[in-house]
Amino acid sequence: MNDGRPRLVFVHGIGPAQAPAEQLAAWREALARGADAAGHGASAAALQAGGTFDLAFASYADLWQRPGAQGGATADDHLTEADAEIVLALIDELTADRLPDAQDPQERELLAEVRALLHPDGTPQAVGSVLRHSLNVLTTLLEWRRLRRPAQWAGAAVMRGHLAQVSRYLRRAEAAQPGQPTIDARVRNRVGAALGTGPVVVVAHSLGSVVALETLAGHPGPVKLFVTIGSPIGMRGIVWPRIVPQPPRTPPTVERWLNFWDRDDLIVSRHQLTEVRPNAQGVVPVSRRIDSDGAVVHSAVKYLAEPAVAGPVMEALAARAADRSA
Repeated sequence: MNDGRPRLVFVHGIGPAQAPAEQLAAWREALARGADAAGHGASAAALQAGGTFDLAFASYADLWQRPGAQGGATADDHLTEADAEIVLALIDELTADRLPDAQDPQERELLAEVRALLHPDGTPQAVGSVLRHSLNVLTTLLEWRRLRRPAQWAGAAVMRGHLAQVSRYLRRAEAAQPGQPTIDARVRNRVGAALGTGPVVVVAHSLGSVVALETLAGHPGPVKLFVTIGSPIGMRGIVWPRIVPQPPRTPPTVERWLNFWDRDDLIVSRHQLTEVRPNAQGVVPVSRRIDSDGAVVHSAVKYLAEPAVAGPVMEALAARAADRSA
């Protein structure tokens, strides 16, 4: 699958199904801008021109569409109460982690309002009304001005449908047909197919960071650099205890792991990933904060355009190219 060129694999997160070629082009362009800003102008130009690097986009968003659903992955058709419960738990944990450090008075007020909705009498909402309740909570959360910006969620139902992808992956119980692999296995199969067998650099966003972590746990080829951006891996209540295998650790063939988080990214919780266990080489994730001040707070292209993110990626690819030519 790999012709010997330095290979870079992108793994996306939650969101609607889009044309993989278009997503690859957008991610490549953002990475090139970040690389240029980081002082890697020649590599940025080569990345845009093509030919020097082998790029792949591991796309799995089409797998979220349920049989008979209308609107595919952009809506939350046929959402189950179990999905909605996990969505509420996600929002509960994210807002609880963010509220103590929120500096903006309006943000603090909104987060407090969301938490009051989550626990109106000090206890979680009854299961019977969880679908309606989740829409009410997300409608309120979307009043946060950073989530109302262009290219964010168009409404509470769309946001719920996208967040429910996290639930559907982590519950590991949904098969297209009896006897077929569950959706989490099918998602990992897509990512595994994109990795190939040779040395690779992996950049994974949002839910894709969880998918990539689990896929790489059984990947035999060397991973020169593993980059996670906007990752929910550290969410102690929902994500962390459901990662497979347990306890979470750096995949065996990963040689370096960088984890980037943005101060305004609501989806990121427990940024440091300090409890991830090392692999046999002693590799653990190194977390770095970036302050992009961008309009879109949980966007892969926003992260990729940051010099702090793009620089190490291009350096890893250049090192692989040098190894190949030596």
